[in-house]
Amino acid sequence: MELGLKGKRVLVIASSQGLGKAIAELFVKEEANVMLASRNIDRLRKVQSEFEKLQLGKVKVTTCDITQPSQIQDMMDETIKEFGGLDILVNNAGGPPAGGFEDMQDEDWQSAFELNLLSYIRIIRTALPYLKEQGGRIINIASSSIREPIPGLILSNTFRMGVMGLAKTLADELAPYNILVNTVAPGRILTDRISQLDEVNANKKGVSIEEIKKVAEDSIPLGRSGTPEEFAKVVVFLSSEANTYMTGSSFFVDGGKLRSV
Repeated sequence: MELGLKGKRVLVIASSQGLGKAIAELFVKEEANVMLASRNIDRLRKVQSEFEKLQLGKVKVTTCDITQPSQIQDMMDETIKEFGGLDILVNNAGGPPAGGFEDMQDEDWQSAFELNLLSYIRIIRTALPYLKEQGGRIINIASSSIREPIPGLILSNTFRMGVMGLAKTLADELAPYNILVNTVAPGRILTDRISQLDEVNANKKGVSIEEIKKVAEDSIPLGRSGTPEEFAKVVVFLSSEANTYMTGSSFFVDGGKLRSV
């Protein structure tokens, strides 16, 4: 299948590691031009060097704390300066701290709002003038909690739902500009975030991390955790010219874990 991504201009947020890095790498392999963005310049440079060895699409980097509006604007300005426009935006952000309702204070709620919802809003706002020029794709990375809340992750459960509502609304508003907007939600995909949550749960329950991992994977029909590369394939497909008629939808990459329809 021809994905039609060669030469496309792509901005991937939080792409120095984990899901963002895997997504960016697959775009590069499809010969897209990719802007990597995160707060850590050393990690960015390392990933850039790794991707440039593929000798396929162009790879550029820019630092950005996505909770800071001025840095979001600088990131977009740098992307347009390097590539002359934007075709695909992949919104991504690390998860907020684990915990229940009574564990969280106002500052925890405010920080999670700014990181996991308001940042997406601001980034899309800065990207829209360029995406409107000839259409494009917006992919918002969320969590399987948009369908089924995850115990002990009240901040994520709350604001990831907001991401889905945002995407669904934007899909309608931006359709006249041929901008497709979709949400992709990971289940148990092996990243540092999952390892951290396993450790938190193990400490809370007084059991080993291995036991937590086994219980989690036993609940997945495919019987294992997913890989960032498997997740990236879905994101890249939805961003490509192979997808021309799916918008406003949420896609779950979870090995069949969710039982709801």
